[in-house]
Amino acid sequence: MPQANVSYHHGDLRAACLRAARELLEEDGSAGLSLRAVARRAGVSATAPYRHYSDRDALVSAVAAEGYVELADHLAAAHPSPRTPDDLAEVAVAYVRFALERPAMFRVMFAEPCDPTNEERVAATAAIWEYVRGIVHGVFPDSDPEALSTGVWAIVHGLAFLHLDGKLDASTPDVVSTQVHAAVEALLAATPALSRPENAMAEQVNA
Repeated sequence: MPQANVSYHHGDLRAACLRAARELLEEDGSAGLSLRAVARRAGVSATAPYRHYSDRDALVSAVAAEGYVELADHLAAAHPSPRTPDDLAEVAVAYVRFALERPAMFRVMFAEPCDPTNEERVAATAAIWEYVRGIVHGVFPDSDPEALSTGVWAIVHGLAFLHLDGKLDASTPDVVSTQVHAAVEALLAATPALSRPENAMAEQVNA
């Protein structure tokens, strides 16, 4: 572990604090995340983190912002340009898998109090929302993008926490994939407006 007298170049302290925070998060969950603990892990004085983070909420917001960026990258890697309901289901699977692979980070992103004025967090959450909205519009161009995006995100997010909290079987990646696919497909099949012929034609045109 670094010693407390380590000297950081300009800009290194913030990165060191974030790195320390993420290490603590993975080891002990959010309960062990504090500015004092981060200072100890980073090997700096107890007051050093306050140069960048006014309180714990500010630190958590910075960690969460990184998580949102990584989630967006993870979803884009699952399918860069979704155009069909099956593509949408693949993105949903990627969302749930992200939660299961990084449970501590996911809970910090969505279950921890954050600083609502943190610019990085606001920008990162806005980017996720625009990504979801873009997917829904691409798959269902004739739908109300705002309402349907909210509904799709709510369903997929709920599936993530149901798996994360052990309410649904998360024993293997294949089991998770099958359950999420089935849930998304059932939702779309039960919504007549999303299975109309004109929407199917629009999917082909946009493919």
